[in-house]
Formats: sequence, structure tokens, C-alpha cells
Amino acid sequence: MAARRCLLPIVTLVLALTACAGSPTTRDAANATDAGPTATNAASAPLLPTHVAALPTFDVERYQQLLTQLHGTPVVVNVWASWCGPCEAEAPLLRDAARRYGHRVQFLGVDILDSLDGARSFIADHAIAYPSVFDPPGAIRDSLGMLGQPVTVFYDANGAIVSKWPGQLTGSALEQGIRKALG
Repeated sequence: MAARRCLLPIVTLVLALTACAGSPTTRDAANATDAGPTATNAASAPLLPTHVAALPTFDVERYQQLLTQLHGTPVVVNVWASWCGPCEAEAPLLRDAARRYGHRVQFLGVDILDSLDGARSFIADHAIAYPSVFDPPGAIRDSLGMLGQPVTVFYDANGAIVSKWPGQLTGSALEQGIRKALG
């Protein structure tokens, strides 16, 4: 009987704490709101962010896993940073291309050497509708054999690199890279 009396307050406390934490659905909804609007994605993959400002941290291995998951869909990867002037200048080109091709081509940003607050502000300021991942040390860019930013890499549906563009994109370079990626 004494054990039951001790157990009742503990069970009550556990239930109260669980209720205060909110349901999983409530927490997920809050996290989705924090991550910004739903991303425009041409593909579905477990590692592909579904919200534009989620910015999950990626390393080279996780990036390669995502590319493997995206096989079957052409991919345009843009390496950028919020403090980068050329990245700022090319952002409208990428945003507009993603609006035109985003149902057939997966666009993905890789934010490097940056802060999450700066990255999220950049995404909002430029009305970017495709997802980005966060790579603080710039290891993904380095693994591509590139220096500086921005860098844009175009992958075909088989996951092969069909074009790389170091530096600020031009409209014609972007269109040409997308055509190559589409095959």
C-alpha cells in the first residue's frame, strides 16, 4: 500500500511534465514555422530539407548521401554566403530559375562560412523558395575542388557533374548549365 502511495505522485508528476512539453505535432509545427515556408522541391528525399530556412548542418558525407538520394532528378547546387557580394547579385537569377524549372530540377543552396541568422535573413530578403543546407567550414565547396564563393554545380539525373561555374553566375551560364543537367 505504501508503494502505491509513493507511485501516485510520481506518475502524476510525469504526466504533468509530459503535458507541458506539448504534443509531438505541436512541437513539429513550431519547428516548421521556425524553418520558414515550405520549400519548392522537385524531388523527395529523406535528407532534403522541406522548409527553406531549416538549414540543417551538412558535412561532405551527408551531402554525398543527399545527392545519392536525389538520383533520377537533375540538381543545381549553389554554394553561397550571406556576406558575399557576388552571391547577393546572383540570388535573383537563381530564385527566378528555380521558379521556372523547380518542378523538374532540384535546386539546393549550400551556405558556407556564415551564421544561421545571416543565412536566414538572406533567404528571406531574396524570397528564395528552394532549400539550403548549412556548412560552416565550407568543406562541401572544398570537396568540389573550388575556391571562393559563389560556386554553382550542375548534376544530371544520374548524379554526374555536367558543369561547374566558379564565381558569380550570368543568366546565360545558368540557362546553359540547366540545359546540360536536363540532358
